[in-house]
Amino acid sequence: MSALARYFLSEGFAVSGYDRTSTFLTERLEEEGCSIVYEDDTDALPTLFSDPSERNRVLIVYTPAVPKESLLLKYFTDNGYDIYKRSEILGMISSETDAICVAGTHGKTTVSTMIAHILTSSDIKCSAFLGGISKNYDTNLLLAQSRYTVMEADEFDRSFLHLSPLISVVTAIDPDHLDIYGTAEAMVEAYGEFCHRTRSGGTLILNENIVSSLALPGDATVYSYGSREQASFRAANIGRENGCYRFDLITPGEAVKDIRLPLPGMVNILNATAAAAAAWCAGVDGDGIRRALHSYQGVRRRFDVRYAGKEIIYVDDYAHHPQEINALVSAVRDFWPGRHLAGIFQPHLYTRTRDFAQGFAEALDRLDEIFLLTLYPAREKPIEGVSSDMIAGLMKNKNVKVVTREELLPALASIKKGMLLTIGAGDIDRFIEPITEMLRERDA
Repeated sequence: MSALARYFLSEGFAVSGYDRTSTFLTERLEEEGCSIVYEDDTDALPTLFSDPSERNRVLIVYTPAVPKESLLLKYFTDNGYDIYKRSEILGMISSETDAICVAGTHGKTTVSTMIAHILTSSDIKCSAFLGGISKNYDTNLLLAQSRYTVMEADEFDRSFLHLSPLISVVTAIDPDHLDIYGTAEAMVEAYGEFCHRTRSGGTLILNENIVSSLALPGDATVYSYGSREQASFRAANIGRENGCYRFDLITPGEAVKDIRLPLPGMVNILNATAAAAAAWCAGVDGDGIRRALHSYQGVRRRFDVRYAGKEIIYVDDYAHHPQEINALVSAVRDFWPGRHLAGIFQPHLYTRTRDFAQGFAEALDRLDEIFLLTLYPAREKPIEGVSSDMIAGLMKNKNVKVVTREELLPALASIKKGMLLTIGAGDIDRFIEPITEMLRERDA
């Protein structure tokens, strides 16, 4: 939503927004000219947005994460405002440019940001609406005179079915958002529909592990990516040197030798392969791909190294699905072997916790020490019996504590030397600065 707010600000519109609480992101938006209210109350709205006689001058854009009972949303609905979902606005933008849209239950923020960086670093350029803050550009919106627009294609609420990509990428189709889809099969079917949203004559790029699971269009070029020899785009000769992964990228037209990626985790080699495939299809040559990936700095809250001290290295990550936590833990174990690994996880959504409690327990069992923050409900109402204690009760590793927000920082005072992770998609990011400061004082 913040990227769209920035887009409309750049076009000269007056922009106002609502959020539940003030954050670093909302503060930045206010500095950039956006007025933001923090009460679900029409009395808090600026005059332009609270006077129904002005409704023909106002466009309301909302995310399905806003509860249906929201007083503001009800006010706009009852008073006849033009109301669009965020995905519908992105769909309009995607139909007017050559859109590169990245879908998948994991990896789409990293892959889309990598694609945007490769294109921006080349002569081709791009605009981009990203799901995280690029550390290269310190923003989630890029604007350029280019035929290409890079977007995340969000599967929640079937939002990605509003898009019209020229180049589509699908990274993963592990079950998620079962509160929306009901079954994993229904979710996979929706991904098949997204694949068919690719324009006739366009390009579809799929993780090699999911190609056989999806219904594919007959009027698009289909490529796979991965590490096996049959993949259209694959990483080969993978090694590590001076804090970077080194690998060769095999494409349908050339072998791009000696790519260096300064990000931990084999999963990021896979992400880089997907991003390079999309950029190659958009016309970036091998040298351009090589240069851009070496200078790629990552995304905030995606394997984000926040502090590297004498005793502890602290990494923050947005992982909120068991497979994402598994990938994070594997990356940490691979890049920093032998270290004591402590993690703080905040479950996100009652339905996701209910559906994947066993998977969360198994993924978190791979850590040496676990602090479970109380659950972040977001848009949902409580479900009886579903809580962080539910996950703790399923874990085999008994070195786990369920803590409230108030209890967390005191509980961290006794953690051992090694690694510390904050994991989750809720408001756990509010602890990043306090934890970082605590670790600095500990190292002083």
